[in-house]
Amino acid sequence: MTVTIAHVRGRQILDSRGRPTVEVDVTLTDGTLGRASVPSGASTGSSEAHELRDADPEDYAGLGVRTAVRNINGEMAEVLHGADPFDQRGIDGRLISLDGTAQLRRLGANAILGCSLAVARAAASSRNLPLYEYIQGLAGGGALSLPMPMVNILSGGLHAARGMDVQDFLAIPSSATSVEHAIRNVARMRAAAADLLAERGMSTLLADEGGLSPGFESAREALQLMVDATEKAGFRPGVDMTIAIDVAATALYDRGTGEYHLRREGRRVSSDDMIGMVEGWIADFPVVSVEDALNEEDWDGWQKLTQRVGARVRLVGDDLFTTNSYRLARGIRERCANGVLIKLNQNGTLTGTLQVIADARKNGYAPVVSARSGETEDSFIADLAVGTGAGQIKIGSVRCSDRLSKYNQLIRIEERSAAAFAGMSSIRFT
Repeated sequence: MTVTIAHVRGRQILDSRGRPTVEVDVTLTDGTLGRASVPSGASTGSSEAHELRDADPEDYAGLGVRTAVRNINGEMAEVLHGADPFDQRGIDGRLISLDGTAQLRRLGANAILGCSLAVARAAASSRNLPLYEYIQGLAGGGALSLPMPMVNILSGGLHAARGMDVQDFLAIPSSATSVEHAIRNVARMRAAAADLLAERGMSTLLADEGGLSPGFESAREALQLMVDATEKAGFRPGVDMTIAIDVAATALYDRGTGEYHLRREGRRVSSDDMIGMVEGWIADFPVVSVEDALNEEDWDGWQKLTQRVGARVRLVGDDLFTTNSYRLARGIRERCANGVLIKLNQNGTLTGTLQVIADARKNGYAPVVSARSGETEDSFIADLAVGTGAGQIKIGSVRCSDRLSKYNQLIRIEERSAAAFAGMSSIRFT
């Protein structure tokens, strides 16, 4: 019997910030159901695929997604009815063509991605395959790999009401030998950080991704706390635990003056100053990865930064690349960064996201599969990271069900699969 798509149903649900988002059910003619929900970002790049919201002040202060849901239940359901669910490229191509705009503005990338992921999950279930194995096939059949987690410990920027200028300070459990070991170690380190902040009379309130939000005035204070917490937990800084930083510099950039406004520090700095600051962090602390150190359009600065420190640390582009093949291609040509953050909703389809991962790997750029600050309990990205062998994953902190659903899925996959743990292989150069 030929299996086709029988029914598509979208609905409005709530994400981890209590804001509306899209969920999609896809049912196949063999009765298989695939369900997926779509995350939302706070710190967003201008080139991301478009998240369609209603702007109705009476419905969640304008954040409703009922128009996107109507699009799913109307013309998108119609165009998908009877389609081959195992032709992921064809499914995603139909949806992109139906939308007809460059950034998926008409139907909404949130609507399109929900359908794209739900179809993939339904197809995997229909073939009785774990999702990560099905994604492995879609990605070309490379080796499975369990990713090294990069775990949020301290938060500022748009994830914590600008409590700190720099958005996130993350721990990488460098000496871990498995996913379960990595999660256990970083949970211990996070608990030590919370204890230290409490002892010092500082805030331990949670930010959007479950990290702690102490409101340090400078990045150096936060980095020192990361080192102190590592030692308090019984680990060796730079050996057992290393540091990743997400600057989210686009949110600091003043387009009017061309400067970066460090509000907590009370100063404005140039692109060269930002580069010097990053160099100082790398020299003085066990920092092995820096994300979005400069504004999304500061291509000259990115090139200079990569020349200066790109042989020593991972320089990851998020707003710079927005999981977009064209922007990544420019970065490769101009030698900007050496890693790319992978966010499904920045791209808008599973096929497009897999293409960016393939392009990155082909050109020596490390892919880092990432969650968003507004998440759901959907664990799709855990399977995506394993199925593509990405090597790294950035989920958030080891708190809150929207984050833990992904960590728990990685633990399940580790138990079930024969995939090797990537460790630091995608992060370190030597």
